[in-house]
Amino acid sequence: MASSEIEVVSSTEANTHQNQNDNQAVVVDVFTASAYGDFEKLRKFVEEDGSSVSQPDINGYYALQWAALNNFADIAHYIIEHGGDVNATDNNYQTALHWAAVRGSIAVADVLLQNGARVEAVDINGYRAVHVAAQYGQTTFLNHIVAKYHADYDAPDNEGRSPSSLAIFGCLKLFHLAAYKGFADTIRLLLFRDASQGRQDRDGCTPLHWAALRGNVEACTVLVHAGTKQELMVKDKAGLTPIQLAYDKGHQQIALFLSNAQRAHRNRWCDKLCSGVMGDIGYAPILFCIIIILIILFINSVVAAPSLTKVTAVIGLWSWTAVSIAVASLIMFYQCASKDPGYIKRLQDVVDKHTDTEDPLLAIDLNNNSIWTGNWSQLCPTCKIIRPVRSKHCPACKRCVEQFDHHCPWISNCVGKKNKRDFFIFLCMGTLTSILGGAIAIQRIWTAIPPLPTEETWIHHVVVQHPGVVVFLFLDTLTFIAATTLTIIQASQIARNITTNESANSIRYNYLRGANGQFRNPYNHGCQKNCADFFIHGYINDDEIAWPPLQQVAR
Repeated sequence: MASSEIEVVSSTEANTHQNQNDNQAVVVDVFTASAYGDFEKLRKFVEEDGSSVSQPDINGYYALQWAALNNFADIAHYIIEHGGDVNATDNNYQTALHWAAVRGSIAVADVLLQNGARVEAVDINGYRAVHVAAQYGQTTFLNHIVAKYHADYDAPDNEGRSPSSLAIFGCLKLFHLAAYKGFADTIRLLLFRDASQGRQDRDGCTPLHWAALRGNVEACTVLVHAGTKQELMVKDKAGLTPIQLAYDKGHQQIALFLSNAQRAHRNRWCDKLCSGVMGDIGYAPILFCIIIILIILFINSVVAAPSLTKVTAVIGLWSWTAVSIAVASLIMFYQCASKDPGYIKRLQDVVDKHTDTEDPLLAIDLNNNSIWTGNWSQLCPTCKIIRPVRSKHCPACKRCVEQFDHHCPWISNCVGKKNKRDFFIFLCMGTLTSILGGAIAIQRIWTAIPPLPTEETWIHHVVVQHPGVVVFLFLDTLTFIAATTLTIIQASQIARNITTNESANSIRYNYLRGANGQFRNPYNHGCQKNCADFFIHGYINDDEIAWPPLQQVAR
């Protein structure tokens, strides 16, 4: 398996950088004029001196290629008007469009393609413009020529590698390119457009092999979440799976992640046991049983136990208050577990409404900042949608959730925009019930203990004479600790209007960073307004957010 990165137009870039760093550089011909964007001197060379723009320089490079590399659209148009061939190739059979792809020169690409440039032109390595764009991580350029000019984003090069591999490596199919280089945004785009991530190159490697070879965590994460267990099990010609390859290269974190993903795909008996009508996989049935057991223990062993003293009116009132809140918490539990947490409609859910749209991206208004902020991580390759900011794809639910907070296995559901308020109320009820139940149980035991012989301790007496109360207090204490901890965390986040996912992964989200790179939460309107909006609406209206300029969040 090759481990060196494949460089496209490397000599071109080297020459350009050398010229740009040379302060003594002088525009002496049509090539340097095109490279530096000096339109007046280019016109002088062509119209007064009679220089040709259709002939290459001593290295075989054309003036149009230099203009394309540096995105000088006006110069490119002038060169074409004066005889420049849009499909002229250098010694590596690279056209001006290949050079434009290196730096994502969209304006020049439009000029070239509108004047007859072949979008599927291949160089000596079989690279098309899409391969070059993938290798250099020019996601916007890649999307532009695919969406507008129908470039084949799944075309293989001479080694059978796709652009996605080149974004990871540098030479399979577009997909393989993206994987080795680690350009996760390019990988998302290609997956979004249904690029095949299971296709193997001549070495038998898939994009996931190249991502594992490179040790790129984000690229592996994107590929695994959008793929199936088949990609995890594919062996290259050396007989290595992506997991084995990661171990061999010393990428322990990648190997552990892939191993966990492989185990998660297996149908284990515990998954079936923990699957209930309220969710796909989780512990909701277990938590439901725990709550029922606590209610029964409280009534039988604390309130109505014959070994304890007669219940007074005050204790009776508080006891039935605790039972009532516990029953209400069961209702809220069912509400949290069964309610739509804010699932975003997938492409197949709305395909009938957009039957005239070939490309899902074209159905999105990119000028609407509440939907699109120029961040390619908003693409969901699984649901085939551009999700709003603050949304996230849940691997457990296999859906994108708006204002995603976290996936809670104890309710077998996600916590998101539509059920977060219900979840918080459920936690508050659980905390309050635990406090009341524990306090009543302790009071009942305290008033029921007679004078004890000196050889018998208080704890021994309670355990022997009131085992039901002891079991209740043990379970109640565990419930109290868990519910109180979650309630405090959720209350703190509600006061700051930030989700659990955003708190844990703030460094990954551009919209949570200010111009200086420091953490900045644009959703925080102050504790009072945050809490008022949460309890009135259950969420903050994203339309109220004053977004930073697009160029600050686009990466």
